[in-house]
Parts: sequence; structure tokens; C-alpha cells
Amino acid sequence: MPPRLNIFGVSRSLAIRPRPSIASHQSRILPVVSQRGFADEKDPNLSKGPNEAGLGHVSEEAADLGRVMGETQPDLGQGTPVQDILKRDEEGRDKAPAVIKEEIDSIKADAAESTSFANLLALGQIENIATGGHGTDPVNVDTVGHKYGLPELPLPKNSNLKYRYDPIVSQVTNLLMKDGKLGVAQRNMSFILNHLRTAPPPVPNPARPLVPGSPAPNHLPLDPIGYLTVAIDSVAPLLRIRSQRGAAGGGAALQIPVPLGLRQRRRQAVQWILDAANKKKSRGSGRNQFALRFADELINVVEGKSSVWEKRQVVHKTGTSARANLSYRPGGRR
Repeated sequence: MPPRLNIFGVSRSLAIRPRPSIASHQSRILPVVSQRGFADEKDPNLSKGPNEAGLGHVSEEAADLGRVMGETQPDLGQGTPVQDILKRDEEGRDKAPAVIKEEIDSIKADAAESTSFANLLALGQIENIATGGHGTDPVNVDTVGHKYGLPELPLPKNSNLKYRYDPIVSQVTNLLMKDGKLGVAQRNMSFILNHLRTAPPPVPNPARPLVPGSPAPNHLPLDPIGYLTVAIDSVAPLLRIRSQRGAAGGGAALQIPVPLGLRQRRRQAVQWILDAANKKKSRGSGRNQFALRFADELINVVEGKSSVWEKRQVVHKTGTSARANLSYRPGGRR
């Protein structure tokens, strides 16, 4: 027979315990805390702090006033300085402390004195337009809105995109080019001009003066193309020495000085500067080291520290001593 079911035996094997409350284990917490209520979400005043149920902030009042008056409203996220509020509130400004009054007066004085020449010029243009005239000087009406002057018409016949750069920049770029890589030469030329622009002003050597008409040394970095032009024209030789074989008799060569044109002079100067830059050691690594050496050599030329000056001096001294050979004519005199 199956065993008889005993209810009391089964109840002894089950552990039936009531759920303890928070207050039973933590006597420091009030019994109210252990009971969660949802009445806070219905009453908005209960969710605020003790000081949040009062009046609004000064910035909120200024925003409400600006909304009513149609004026510019302050940024509530940033707040509004008291001085800005007192500028619009005359009664509050009269009752403000003396320190704030002095600060407001100083701000007004600074604003009155900070009227720039550009603002005055703009006001004058507005007055001219109001009276029926032009906004600028009638002589230069065509240049309004243009940074540089407009070209004269008709355009010259040699006006071409090929000549859009400065002549000396184009010539030096072509001389810097290797293996037909014009893009690399243009990048090096850009680096050279930028280095001349950011370098400190040079200190020329009085014993080796620059080309006449060159600007002041402290003005050279302001015009990097002019800087490049001054450096190259200062060491450009005026002549070259041509050797005429057998002209001196007995098979000896005769040195004859030959004058050079502007592009020829600059070409010779750039070749000398390139030779001096190639003999230098790089100060670091990278693809711009050649351009950096060339730019440093240009600065040394302006400061009179380059070896190019000795080459120019030798050529001029040889040409001076060979002036008597200018009368030589191939095949004898006629």
C-alpha cells in the first residue's frame, strides 16, 4: 500500500519565511524610505530644490523683457552680465553701485574711441551714395571690389598663361628642375619662397653691398620674390670670359671679356648658387632638404657670407685686366 500523505510532515520540509524589509536590517533608515511612492512625478513643486521655486534668474527676466520689447534676447546658456542689463534699465543703472557705473562709462568711452578708419570710410561712402555720388573716389571707381588693378585693354599680344608667374621665378624654377620634373621644381620653389618669407631679416655686409635700389633689409621678408631678385641680381656677373685659342700667338689662348644680358647674368648667378648649395650638408632628412639648402644659400648671399661673391669678384677682376683684348678681331684687323 502506498504511504499515507502527512500534511504536517510536508510543511516541516518547506522553508517559508516572510520577506524582510529594509528597516529591519538598517535601523538608521527611516521606515518611510523603504516605501517607494510615485507622487513626486505628479507634483512639480516637490521635485525642485528649496531655492528653485522662487523668482527667475536675471537672464530669464532679461530674455522675457527682450521678447516683449522686440530686442535682442540674451543667451540663457551663457548668462547675461549685469552691465548689459543695466544698459537697458535706466532706473537700475541709477541705483547701481559706483563701481559698476564707472565700468559702464569706461566701456562707452572705449567704444567711442575704437571707431576705426575703415568704419569712418564706410560712413563717408554711405553719405556719398545718399547724395547721388559714388561710394569711392570717382577716379578709382573701376577698382571697386578688386584686390588688384584691372588690366588695360586691349590685352598685350604676349599675354599668355605661360607668363603668369614672375619672370625670375619662372627662370629659377626651370633651373631647379631635374629630369623634366617640373612639379618637383615648383614645389621646391614654393618652399624656398616660404622660407624666405618666414626667415629673420638679414644683416648685410657693408663690404659686399647689394644691388642698387634694393629695399631695406628688414623689408625683404615681406616680399619673398623681391628677396629672391635682390639675392640673384647682387651676385650676377656683368660679363663672362671667352677664351680665343691661338689668338695670343704660339697657340696660347687669349681671354676676351663678353658682356651678358639680364637673363644670362641671372642664369650664371643661379648656377653658382646651386653649386654652393649642393656642396652643403643637409640639416635633416626629407624631400625639402635641397630647397632648404638653396634658401639658406640665398640668405648667405644677401648677408655676404656666400662663396659666390668670390667667384663674381674673380670674373670681374679677370675682365678688368683683359680689357685690352677687346680690340681683337678674328682674322686680323680690317
